[in-house]
Amino acid sequence: MNQKLNKFFRNKKVMITGHTGFKGSWLSLWMHHLGADVMGCSFGKKTVPSNFEILRLKKKIKSKEVDIRNFKAIRKKILDFKPDYIFHLAAEAIVKNAYQEPKITWDTNTLGTVNILETIRKYKKKITVVIITSDKVYKNKEVKKGYKESDVLGNFDPYSASKSAADLATQSYIKSYLKNKKNIKIGIARAGNVIGGGDWSEGRLIPDCIRSWKKNKIVLLRNPRSTRPWQHVLDVLNGYITLAISLNKNKKINGEAFNFGPKIEKKNKVIDIVKQMKLFWSNAKWKINKRKLFFESKLLHLDSSKAKLLLQWNCNLSLKKTILFTISWYRIYIENPKNIYKFSVHQIKEFSKLSNR
Repeated sequence: MNQKLNKFFRNKKVMITGHTGFKGSWLSLWMHHLGADVMGCSFGKKTVPSNFEILRLKKKIKSKEVDIRNFKAIRKKILDFKPDYIFHLAAEAIVKNAYQEPKITWDTNTLGTVNILETIRKYKKKITVVIITSDKVYKNKEVKKGYKESDVLGNFDPYSASKSAADLATQSYIKSYLKNKKNIKIGIARAGNVIGGGDWSEGRLIPDCIRSWKKNKIVLLRNPRSTRPWQHVLDVLNGYITLAISLNKNKKINGEAFNFGPKIEKKNKVIDIVKQMKLFWSNAKWKINKRKLFFESKLLHLDSSKAKLLLQWNCNLSLKKTILFTISWYRIYIENPKNIYKFSVHQIKEFSKLSNR
């Protein structure tokens, strides 16, 4: 494993909210193998299958069922565990679900974040906090430019709006309470359209394709011409981890927001991703779903030059490598699920080698 990461996280207490989700389970696995003492807090139904359960992470870390909306409960977990690091990922992350359950979405995404912030406002121990929001926090003007951290926030759909509000709440707490506290380091991470093995959420491109293709069925694509900042889950998590480390080394970035996305010139549409997947899945078939189920932005790009300049972070995996990593994971899981834990660790090691070049 990366020696630099070992240095920072070995024997450190790391709390991950949303640890049973797609990104959360990968981050829990990564932190465990860096020697951290990991406690995860999540609540609600898991996907079927669940990456967290597939990897048997309950045997590797402290896993707690805590509703992020319950201030007293999440506060108690933080104060009892006394974490050195918090990665706040817990959210209602599916756009379709957010439309169907707007109040739950607002309570989870916005007020859940406030519950974390209110707890650390009075925290006495040294702590580093990374609040994960979304690429969809920006007021989307359907333009081709990449959005910068200084651009206006705010979109109208329940998911985007609730994440924008969470981002604004974080900025408010930072400027009003946290910025000048010597014991607290905090940053905001914005990324989205993360792909990789282990994602089983309904309504997401990759898992929808895998579910259909493994049964030799045709997958229905919505918005095939829409562009997104596609990137592998390990690239994004590397951004979160790099931000956490950098907050401890560079006082000037404390309280700042950072985008984590692929190069702006890499503009890939939904249909481009599916065609790349077909290179590794020969019986892949699809057709366009002409029904418009709910509103989604057509153009979305992030400008990550700030992360590159101040954090020395880059998106390491090319689109082809990203798809290869992703399809390989699902192939292993389908053919021999008993080997998936070992293979997932192998992918983290392979990614670490690439990121150290």
